[in-house]
Amino acid sequence: MSFSRFGRHALTCVPVVIALMGIGASPAVSQDDATPVEFTSPFISNVRLLTKDFVRAGEGYFSPDGKKMVFQAERDPENPFFQIFVMDMESGAIHQVSPGAGKTTCAFYRANTGEVEFASSHLDPDAVKKQKEEIEFRASGGKRHGAWDYDPTMDIFTCKDDGSDLVQLTDVYGYDAEGAYSPDGSKIVFCSTRDGYPVESLSEEERDWAENDASYFGEIYIMDADGSNETRLTNWSGYDGGPFFSPDGERIIWRHFHPSGRKADIYTMKIDGTDRRRLTDFGAMSWAPYYHPSGEYVIFTTNKHSFANFELYLVDVAGMKEPVRVTEVDGFDGLPVFMPPGDTIVWTSNRTMNKKGQIFTADWDHSGALEALAGAPVREGAER
Repeated sequence: MSFSRFGRHALTCVPVVIALMGIGASPAVSQDDATPVEFTSPFISNVRLLTKDFVRAGEGYFSPDGKKMVFQAERDPENPFFQIFVMDMESGAIHQVSPGAGKTTCAFYRANTGEVEFASSHLDPDAVKKQKEEIEFRASGGKRHGAWDYDPTMDIFTCKDDGSDLVQLTDVYGYDAEGAYSPDGSKIVFCSTRDGYPVESLSEEERDWAENDASYFGEIYIMDADGSNETRLTNWSGYDGGPFFSPDGERIIWRHFHPSGRKADIYTMKIDGTDRRRLTDFGAMSWAPYYHPSGEYVIFTTNKHSFANFELYLVDVAGMKEPVRVTEVDGFDGLPVFMPPGDTIVWTSNRTMNKKGQIFTADWDHSGALEALAGAPVREGAER
């Protein structure tokens, strides 16, 4: 597998593939979620393991009141792909939300409704067949090495967070996933590869991309929460995905991959697609951006130090300052989010006994983060 193909397919919203593969070295940690994990960071303290009863788990997002977390994990021996679960943050109780067949990814809570959205391929007629094939592949010793296939049968669904009232929002052929609600719950921003189909309508060059890397056609879309009024916001060569709204609902943040797949950067834009601003320029893979609830800065993931080492960084919302490093442990630390009101961080890491990704949580020093960003040097080439 080429460098570009590995990077492109490993890093979506993300289907947590690298994190859950367990690439890179990481120290052994206790599987007891009450035991602090050894960790050095100027902004993080009191680290705890949040998930432990799964083969792999990652990408957790909170309900607006911070009382529940929706995430994806592998648990069912009959289905080797991720399913969606909800955790009660007070009791620790966990239940499955998604139907159980096919693949799922990228769940998110809707404000004031008790609803979640997520992407799923459970309606694919071949869903169960693909599950069996994957089980056989893994049993034979096969490894995917981070590949994510951008399944064109994947669509966006909503349901109550107990799994009831399942509703399909998108039904266009192509990968529809990586969705997130606006703060008021009226809109969903998401990624889609629908413009890569039908293949017969593409140019010769585009057909080559479609055959070798469907993510090339990934673009950012916005729609009403009921699935109506779908509007394309980006039209840019290379994979655009992993979008979220700013806390005030005025902007969208996402990561754009260069067509080569070798590097990605963080961008923001207004919700109509105008006023595009670049926040990073590491010349590496910078992705998985997420706003602090204060709206004063963004946390993201990057491998600027080495290809297989992913660390967390902070950047101001205008991208005027050089990003500030948060983590310094070899391996994977990524997909960071903040629990409301912003004094707790949750992220996915492979710093586990078996080197497979799980979700960790820790106390967050917001004032320390602001102080560090205020003292950071001005970023060369920043747009003023």
